Amino acid sequence: MFQEPDRDCDLCPRLRGFLLELRETLPDYFNAPVPSFGDPAPELLIVGLAPGMHGANRTGRPFTGDWAGDLLYSALDKYGFSKGTYAASPDDGLELTGAMITNAVRCLPPQNKPVGAEAAACRPFLTDQIASLKSLKAIMTLGKISHDNTIRSLGLRLKDYPFGHHKIYEIQGDRRIYSSYHCSRYNTNTKRLTEKMFFDVFADIRNYISG
Repeated sequence: MFQEPDRDCDLCPRLRGFLLELRETLPDYFNAPVPSFGDPAPELLIVGLAPGMHGANRTGRPFTGDWAGDLLYSALDKYGFSKGTYAASPDDGLELTGAMITNAVRCLPPQNKPVGAEAAACRPFLTDQIASLKSLKAIMTLGKISHDNTIRSLGLRLKDYPFGHHKIYEIQGDRRIYSSYHCSRYNTNTKRLTEKMFFDVFADIRNYISG
């Protein structure tokens, strides 16, 4: 099984300091590296950017408790990757089937913007995760930073796999990468990403995995 960063990971001093401050000001929040969530033998791995302040950093589960999670979990339900009811809480009983969710950067960054050194420091966790998940058929990257970090984690060159919404790349034999704009409130409010655009990527992933 792949390794997750421990609760007091100090690879990134800025992020570590930020979380220690939040443990004082928001003691009821998770305020630690957020572990991956989902099926231990997934066919689909979804890679987000980083935990949101009042979403995953609060609840301790990726994309749980904010707008981005509402859209992502509705897509997972629609395309058969979950069972149970998503209620924006880690104790809602929701289970993922055939899918796992993680983040390129496991800790909440100030202003939701990790710096390059922080992404690089966290990358070995993603590299190990992808290598360990032998069942994987597809990786969905949410946003350019997630996409670029995933490509780098695979030892590939960014110029050969540029980010773009609904781009699909063959990697490592029969595995594929599906890139998407991030399902953030900003992207959906500005119509850069519509529900249909997001669901269309999921439809392609489901069709590919189901073969």
